[in-house]
Amino acid sequence: MSRRTKTLIAAILIVFVWLPFYALFIMGLARHLLPGAPWYLALLFYALAGTLWIVPIGFSLPWMYREKPKKRT
Repeated sequence: MSRRTKTLIAAILIVFVWLPFYALFIMGLARHLLPGAPWYLALLFYALAGTLWIVPIGFSLPWMYREKPKKRT
């Protein structure tokens, strides 16, 4: 599979599957964990959640840029 195809697949999965799922999960989690919480705890929670969404995407980068092993002749 070419790098261009892998990048397209990863982009579609990230934008249309991972990010909506993650956003809904964080909103639901915040709804249960943060009612009546002080503003600084909410800020810390959303700052952490806003940073952690990138971790799974980092796992797709090596896959996208991995080259096919060349055959030895």
